[in-house]
Amino acid sequence: MAVPASLRRRVTVRAKHRCEYCGLSQFGQAATFHLDHVVPVVAGGAAVLDNLALACIHCSLRKGARQVALDPKTGRTVRLFHPREQQWNHHFRWAGNELVGITAIGRATLETLALNSPEHRIIRSFESLLGRHPPPGHV
Repeated sequence: MAVPASLRRRVTVRAKHRCEYCGLSQFGQAATFHLDHVVPVVAGGAAVLDNLALACIHCSLRKGARQVALDPKTGRTVRLFHPREQQWNHHFRWAGNELVGITAIGRATLETLALNSPEHRIIRSFESLLGRHPPPGHV
């Protein structure tokens, strides 16, 4: 589904040019970040500002059309993090370059999107050297 360039710009600016799942800065990345339908099109999600999130390639591809996942701690099915309805700091925190899920939603999202993959950790190390990690507002 094509998203108009003006809507893409609005989503990107609102996200401060960062993946709304892992916090990676779009600056310095070779690939253009995706617009993720938080509620997927196959589940009735529309290409509107309130349903779009900026997502790095890794997070976008791993999330796909998923809306729920298992919390690895409890084994219960929970919603994935919803950047339009939830605050990032309520579900995640940083421990250096490692991301920690502090709620069932945070843990399930972290596991499903593999937010601590070796690639993520390597990129975060370089981003730290450039002063772009951790993201502003993420504690």
